[in-house]
Amino acid sequence: MDDRRRRSPSDCPPAVIGLALLLLAPAARAGSATPFPARQGLELASAAAQAWSRDAVLVYVENDESLAESGTSPRWGYLFYSLAEDRARVWSVRGGRIALAENLDMRFAAPPVAAGWLDSGAALAAAEKGGGEAFRKQAGGRLDNMLLMRGAFSEADPDVTTWTFVYTAPGAPSLFVVVDATSGKVQRTWRG
Repeated sequence: MDDRRRRSPSDCPPAVIGLALLLLAPAARAGSATPFPARQGLELASAAAQAWSRDAVLVYVENDESLAESGTSPRWGYLFYSLAEDRARVWSVRGGRIALAENLDMRFAAPPVAAGWLDSGAALAAAEKGGGEAFRKQAGGRLDNMLLMRGAFSEADPDVTTWTFVYTAPGAPSLFVVVDATSGKVQRTWRG
């Protein structure tokens, strides 16, 4: 008999046991593809990230499937960066379970997002008032993507965490709306 068969559950680190319990969620929850707000999957993704590396920090969130008008999606991706591992790893959450976990092949040493970021629905409400609703109505457009990160699209303050919304319409340039993820204020919009 090899050593793996002689180990008892008490030999496992607490983080591994906790992650295993989260992954073994009830089947009814696991099979659901009900759209949910971005923050709802964060606890599960964060537990997985901490099991991977204790210094892992959230650096990026994006919808991994289509968005509902309420700013919910059946699947969200959460990207974490670890300085100790010198790499980034993504966890995609769907139906209350991790649907995908993989290392990012490219270097992505981004700063962590602010802890108190607005959830996807509240941020979308600001984007809609900031031009998204008008674009959808006038151009027959729809919201395709929303992503949360720090500094990428904020010219005024590169240290701020923002939600960026990408609206598309047939035959028209896309509309981008950048919303401060803590205050809910629209920082800028552009077409492209």
